[in-house]
Amino acid sequence: MTAERSTQTGQPSPGTGQPSPQAGRPLAQDVQAAFAAVLVDEWVRAGVTDVVACPGSRSTPLLIAVAEAAEQGALRAHSVLDERSAAYFALGLGLVTGMPAPVVTTSGTAAVELHPAVVEAHHAGVPMLAVTADRPPELQDCGAPQTVQQVGLYGDAVRWEAAPGVPGPEAAGTWRSLASRSVAEARGGARRPGPVHLNLAFREPLIGSGEAFAARPQGRAGGAPWHQVARPRELVPPREVVDLLVGAGERGLIVAGVGAGSPDAVWQLARAAGWPVLASPPSGCRLPGAVSAADALLRTRLAAAWQPAVVLRLGAPWASRVVNEWLASLRCQQVLVDPWGAWAAPDHLPTEVVVASPEAVCRAVAGAVPAGRHAWARAWSDAEERAQAAIDKALRAEDGMTEPGVARSLLEAVPDGASVVVSSSMPVRDVESWSRPRAGARVLANRGANGIDGVLSTALGVAAAGPRGGVVALLGDLAFLYDAGALLVGGRDGGGPDLDVVVVDNEGGGIFNFLAQAGTQPRERFERMWGTPQGADIAAVARAYGAHAEEVGDMGRLVSALRSPEAGKGVRVLIVKTDRADNVAVHGRLYAAVEAAVSALVP
Repeated sequence: MTAERSTQTGQPSPGTGQPSPQAGRPLAQDVQAAFAAVLVDEWVRAGVTDVVACPGSRSTPLLIAVAEAAEQGALRAHSVLDERSAAYFALGLGLVTGMPAPVVTTSGTAAVELHPAVVEAHHAGVPMLAVTADRPPELQDCGAPQTVQQVGLYGDAVRWEAAPGVPGPEAAGTWRSLASRSVAEARGGARRPGPVHLNLAFREPLIGSGEAFAARPQGRAGGAPWHQVARPRELVPPREVVDLLVGAGERGLIVAGVGAGSPDAVWQLARAAGWPVLASPPSGCRLPGAVSAADALLRTRLAAAWQPAVVLRLGAPWASRVVNEWLASLRCQQVLVDPWGAWAAPDHLPTEVVVASPEAVCRAVAGAVPAGRHAWARAWSDAEERAQAAIDKALRAEDGMTEPGVARSLLEAVPDGASVVVSSSMPVRDVESWSRPRAGARVLANRGANGIDGVLSTALGVAAAGPRGGVVALLGDLAFLYDAGALLVGGRDGGGPDLDVVVVDNEGGGIFNFLAQAGTQPRERFERMWGTPQGADIAAVARAYGAHAEEVGDMGRLVSALRSPEAGKGVRVLIVKTDRADNVAVHGRLYAAVEAAVSALVP
């Protein structure tokens, strides 16, 4: 690059390290600073309340703009060292608030680290804004450090992607539109909410004055966002779908998962039609009256006798293979409702896939169905009542702490308003299988891609959003160790979110003990390839990151701790020791207890 060219572009003159003077053209670093400030200002106007920032050099213009906005009280800035953890932290914020929390990284592999959380947000429909700084065009494909192909990095997992290039004054009129649209696309317009990728190239020098750029575009009056997206009202179901569901009479069945819509609407239909509700905990519909012991009940001989006339599927499937296989065995018509047209049916069986609001479908059917006789619903309710009593009795007979008992007691103990973040693998299945219906607690889980990675980071993001009743996370030892670095969010000086973490430490991957591998592979091979015990001291790991930690040896202590969340405590890790082989036996005894309890109901 010649000295003359440097002068024209505002780059440092050779040998000086300082920007060259320009005649009537703003300094490039000032334009970049103004661009970053405008983006952050427009995000705030669009409703963004939190930004997750990772340290780095190439992202400096954005980091300065975020820091200044946070210091002025316009938003909250969360500094997270690890980009993978930061992305899941942002995912947790998006789960609770429904707004994307931009996660800002530098260039190179830092951008790659966001990919797992982007995939989860894509499959789960959670708003996310991945903002990756990048090198300018002249540093691409020439061996420059921290430079990878970032455009298209996340493939078709993103709802929208923009790479506007190095900010220039000629494009200043598009800056606010770019920022406003990024939030709108993440929240979902015509498409389901999900991740958006902004890949922003910056050229050195990276520090400038946004105020020095006289042409910095101003926002709309009154703090309004640049774009207002008018979303349609509830999508109304076709008349023929309503007629099909009404035709089931009292022998309809509602299966609710994540995305089931308004619990009030679901229960309005259930009460009007006399239909049982099989509700997974993250659906929000597992309220008193729901059938929560479905996994155990459908292992009994009752399963063959329960033949609904129609099944209304709302939201994602349960985690339970037993529930899903029973649904797949039915010969009745099954109606899947999703407002975005998602085909959440791995069994490929729904006869009708309805692109409509679950609330609208439930209310339309409730208003048209004749008053139910409720005998069908009572049969399910009687079985549920017997199953719950049998589970209580069987758990009381167990010695020591059990994994089903921990899941059951945790959901009962958390205060009203609490959010419970549950890891995939065994914790989500134990909560689904063994927890009682209750109101007042929200259950969240990363069930888009169903991985155990990032669970602790997600829970910290949920906690940072500040739910009224506090946040509790339930995960296994492998999920904890996988994401232990997330504990750095609080730092040794505190200041991070308050979170209780219950770790079920069974020395490895407990779910594999329920699978064929456990009985067909030599024990040493099974342990090495699937069990994977790490031998780590969970309490020591937690304390090393500055968290409080204790091993809990009885259920009374666990319940007491969970019922009394302490404001300002930071992260508290409660460790429950169990045995994987014993856990399989405990599940077997619980299933047998439920079978015995409902045997009198078998026709």
